[in-house]
Amino acid sequence: MAERGRFISFEGGEGVGKTTQIGRLADFLRQRGIEVVVTREPGGTPVGEAIRDVLLDKALPAMHADTELMLMYGARAEHVHKLIRPALERGQWVLSDRFADASHVYQGAGRGLDPARIDALDAWVLQGFAPDRTILFDMPVAQGMARVRSRGDTDRFEEEKQAFFERIRQGYLRRAAQFAERFVVVDAAREMDEVTATLIETVKPWLN
Repeated sequence: MAERGRFISFEGGEGVGKTTQIGRLADFLRQRGIEVVVTREPGGTPVGEAIRDVLLDKALPAMHADTELMLMYGARAEHVHKLIRPALERGQWVLSDRFADASHVYQGAGRGLDPARIDALDAWVLQGFAPDRTILFDMPVAQGMARVRSRGDTDRFEEEKQAFFERIRQGYLRRAAQFAERFVVVDAAREMDEVTATLIETVKPWLN
């Protein structure tokens, strides 16, 4: 039976460079013979991607925060059962652009939903399942949003006001302090190669 793979989630506000760095880390691991699955939330499965389309669609009327939260967890349940757990059981490493911490921060700190309700959904959907490591990309909100605007078209979340993203940043930093044994906080405002080097150092203890 294959040794269980590693599950690493990547968190942070908008424009912090997660996608680029996930790709770089995946390349590094594959060069060392490790099978890697790169995925994202919401999304990762056909059902999850359909839910993602609904969540990010600016053409739809504004949805209630409870609706947003439950759609996130619906996509997450599908993600865990259909993609993440099976990949780990095959010995693959899973690199996910966001996971459950994002709901605690975006719907909790950002939207103001009761943390206890999000904890209850965690207990129901995840049953204690969590990443082996969570990398938090941190940078000033204004810098991240400047990157987002430079890309052009924005989604529903990216059009929120700056105050929302300030709450997101602080929510992530609080969560990183609360779960310090799992989180690694990375200064994402540095040069890209420096950020990549930090990620590589983070996973080196797991490499043979």
